Amino acid sequence: MGAEWREGGARRTPGRAVAYATCGVVLLAGCASMPDNGDLRGVESTPRQDTQVRVFAMPPRDDAQPLEIVQGFLEALTSDDPGYATARQYLTDRAAQKWEPEQSTTVLTDGPATDAGPTGTRDDGDDYSYVLTGTRVATVDAQQSYAPASGNYGQVVHLSRDKKNGQWRIDALPQGVVMGKSDFQRNYVSVNKYYFASNTTADGSRQPMAVADPVYVRERVDPMTQMVRSVLTGPTSWLRPVVRSSFPTGTALPKGVTALTLDDQNKLTVPLNDKAAHIGQGKCDEMAAQLLFSLRSLTPAVDEIALRAGGTQLCSLSEERAGAVAARGSEANPGYLYFIDGQHRLVRMTSGSGDTKADPVPGALGDGTKALRSVAVARDEHSAAGVALDGKTLYVTSTVSGSSIGDPVLQSKGKTETDRLTTPSWDAQGDLWVADRDPAAPRLLLLEKGGGQPLEVLTPGLDGRINAVRLAADGVRIALIVDKGGKQSLLIGRIERSPGTGEQPSVSIQELRPATPELEQVTAMSWAGDSRLVVVGREAGGVQQVQYVQCDGSVPEAGTLPGLTEVTSIAASEDSDIPLFATSKDGLLWLPGGSGWRTLKETASVTFYPG
Repeated sequence: MGAEWREGGARRTPGRAVAYATCGVVLLAGCASMPDNGDLRGVESTPRQDTQVRVFAMPPRDDAQPLEIVQGFLEALTSDDPGYATARQYLTDRAAQKWEPEQSTTVLTDGPATDAGPTGTRDDGDDYSYVLTGTRVATVDAQQSYAPASGNYGQVVHLSRDKKNGQWRIDALPQGVVMGKSDFQRNYVSVNKYYFASNTTADGSRQPMAVADPVYVRERVDPMTQMVRSVLTGPTSWLRPVVRSSFPTGTALPKGVTALTLDDQNKLTVPLNDKAAHIGQGKCDEMAAQLLFSLRSLTPAVDEIALRAGGTQLCSLSEERAGAVAARGSEANPGYLYFIDGQHRLVRMTSGSGDTKADPVPGALGDGTKALRSVAVARDEHSAAGVALDGKTLYVTSTVSGSSIGDPVLQSKGKTETDRLTTPSWDAQGDLWVADRDPAAPRLLLLEKGGGQPLEVLTPGLDGRINAVRLAADGVRIALIVDKGGKQSLLIGRIERSPGTGEQPSVSIQELRPATPELEQVTAMSWAGDSRLVVVGREAGGVQQVQYVQCDGSVPEAGTLPGLTEVTSIAASEDSDIPLFATSKDGLLWLPGGSGWRTLKETASVTFYPG
């Protein structure tokens, strides 16, 4: 395949060999040769391709000129070369030894452009430099953790010519790799590795709660082994303060182990070094559960994990037994879908049954005694918290027939409905969260077990007013819609608890980070998986859209859902098999698989699953 040009030549097609694996047959595409001259200024990001496409790097040809060397190196970064061995051939020996591609990945809107640098303008010179430029989209750090980014990218690449053989090579370059967004989407896949909430143990008093830690791995470079190594390395820095790993410190794959593969029974045997040789059965089961949950987020084909150390098998854990070892939010099936009907009562439908008959919820919130604006039902579905229609008062009661509404547990002094209480949310421990939007005293509040003296949650770094609150099922992460200057953004925070100075504990939300940097008006959201949310919002100048986002700020490949207008709420379960519902001016709607939104009830103002 010849290279494609444009005058003033901004872009060209990648010079890489591409292999298509289909039905066991491998077809090798032709190789593109590098142009000998011309004004190339960038490497265009490869269009999104089928997931079975393999891209192999091409080594530098003899007498390649400086720009050709830089272009070939950049293209080699986007290949499926496991150790970037081909990319290193574009470097001097010294630069190849110092370069650490795993240190970071910088994602640009398009492939990096190459502009002339400050040196090497003479044809007979022995050194050249180019500036790699582009617009940042995101970065993936050495821990494989994704973070949205913005602003201009500019890094210098320097080349020198070997005085003995006359070949050009790169002798100075930035650490890490850089590529365009579509190449990143083709090369990397988002997966969850799992740890346990620090406040849960396996001593019988409380089942450990598994917490998802999303990372990106190279999709076609032995991702299974990458995942195991990543889990053993430990949680990412952002999550580390609130989770624990059951693997003893220093646990790793033994030296010489380079690849792990499933056997014909879909069982993966993972050898470990001597750090794990003397663990007990309970701890071993937790370790196996961490790996099983993590690997199944990569491929559902993994049915069992066996751990070995010191020449003997430590334990084996199947998918069927894993649920008895640790709990996961995505495995918790809600019994009902809830919504507020046209009479401002709390009603419910059996979740996932196909039965659309709605009945009032037993107890005071379903009998119409108190007109409701919003409600949250506890995860065990035995309690509910309702905000009155004017947004001023919060009531907590049981979902048992005959229960009374009682006195409000919280009151807001906000002068208008929009300045009062948000929709509440229950965490995994049975505590109730709600924000008071009173401009005179905006607060995020926690009511232990739904009552008692409200505890003000510390929110260092919060810039703006909270409009919505939703707790993750794992109990250690919180999603907030925050309004600042008329812009509503979705932020994810880490919940930290400490003993405090008095009878009440100290609770704070730390390191809030954006989950929807491209949306400027987020109006509704719900957790929709262990690390995924569904959000309703719009970009600047755009129309309202419904999409999935990861809590690290990345967007899944199939993130966009059929659009809606004037959405007031959206309901998703952490279990992805449970249907998605929303409310709008058209009432209660649901999204059957593979089709658009359909109206289920003509009158409904808010809908939600427990939590």
